[in-house]
Amino acid sequence: MAKLTFYGATEGVTGSCYLLETEKSNILLECGLVQGRREDEARNKEPFPFDINRIDAVVLSHAHLDHSGRIPKLVAEGYNSPVYMTFASSELLEILHKDAASLQERDAEWENKRRRRSGKKEIDPLYTMEDVEVALTLYEGIPYGQRQQVTNDIEVRFRDAGHILGSAIVELFITEKGEEKKLVFSGDLGNSCAALLRDPESIQEADVLLMESTYGDRDHRPMDETLNEFEEIIIEASKNGGNILIPSFAVGRTQEIIFYLGKLYQKGLLKHQAVYLDSPMAIAATEVYHRFQNVFNSEDRASLLQSKSGSMHTFLPSLRYSRTTDESMALNRIESGAIIIAGSGMCNGGRIRHHLKHNLWKRNAHVVIVGYQAMGTPGRALVDGEKKFRVVGENIAVKASIHTLGGFSAHASQSQLLSWINHFNKPHPRLYLVHGEDNAKAVLKDKLSEQGWSANIPHHGEQILF
Repeated sequence: MAKLTFYGATEGVTGSCYLLETEKSNILLECGLVQGRREDEARNKEPFPFDINRIDAVVLSHAHLDHSGRIPKLVAEGYNSPVYMTFASSELLEILHKDAASLQERDAEWENKRRRRSGKKEIDPLYTMEDVEVALTLYEGIPYGQRQQVTNDIEVRFRDAGHILGSAIVELFITEKGEEKKLVFSGDLGNSCAALLRDPESIQEADVLLMESTYGDRDHRPMDETLNEFEEIIIEASKNGGNILIPSFAVGRTQEIIFYLGKLYQKGLLKHQAVYLDSPMAIAATEVYHRFQNVFNSEDRASLLQSKSGSMHTFLPSLRYSRTTDESMALNRIESGAIIIAGSGMCNGGRIRHHLKHNLWKRNAHVVIVGYQAMGTPGRALVDGEKKFRVVGENIAVKASIHTLGGFSAHASQSQLLSWINHFNKPHPRLYLVHGEDNAKAVLKDKLSEQGWSANIPHHGEQILF
């Protein structure tokens, strides 16, 4: 029998990691970073709870670091077998993993300066740029819909999850003693109301199903309401001359926001504003999105193709890239008429903090929050109405208008999760809820029970046989 062990995303949303063992092979499904509070992230430095030398292959659903971010650590500790993913994910991983390695090395350098002064033992980064370069040689892209042999007794097939570019629902086909069994992992399912990407594909059959539950306890604000408010903010800023700051995550949310700004430009509502994308990582990710427009939904792809080259730049001609530090600093001399998109998405690092320093105290400025803000982050403080913002060594008075647009989400809502899962045939597969906070999983479990499902909530280290 096959054995599956839950090594991550059981007590929360991040740190995705599952080990599938058969008589002939071992597959690691996901290898993500634990993200959140400092004490949570310290778990990333713990030894892997399995023998790396026995892993025959790694399979990834998508590029986000909470699903992929410990792959370079795995490589640093000796892993040298294939890592399977979609083609788009492999390109995004190069961007995300190099950025993560740079941050790991920088943080270790700063910590070691402090430790040297106090005579403490120095630390190593979680992984280095060299580890990432080695990992990149192991990444193998697979097209959506194609069954691929990954070990002697396991095949994989990726189905479009519609979450970010390249995201996949993972189907694993296990053949033992002439019998085929199927494990399905939803990965992160996309919001069917979001822009650019297709809706998650439906699947009808599985023996075991792992399903994410990030928004298992609620639905998103209707997208039309969100876009109407976004349009109103643009019009108001145009009238009073203020700058608009949009803290945004580099992959997914940034490209969606640029697309919606392009639609507003096409409607003639960006006459007085220039749009600046001030994030080298987001710029690189946007260029990857452009190369993979073949996986966009037909409606939004058709909108892009109305422009000359089908690129974001021709759809939104006022878009400017700020790649260098000097170009970023120059934006702080703009008094009005600028829309600045920059990371980090929760305002806890990156170039957005400098733009906040130069704009938060202005009454005609606007800050548009388009993503989830975790407790304890500077972005959450703005959402909660803080009147002082500590940034770059200064306390800045918050006079700008703070807007929270709750409809933007790359994750399926509760209703969308229920709709997706109810495409499965009866008898229902064994169901395990992962990637959710305790309340989200508990609420979703009850909702599923009303619809005839029996859902399990696994704990860390739990093993199942099938």
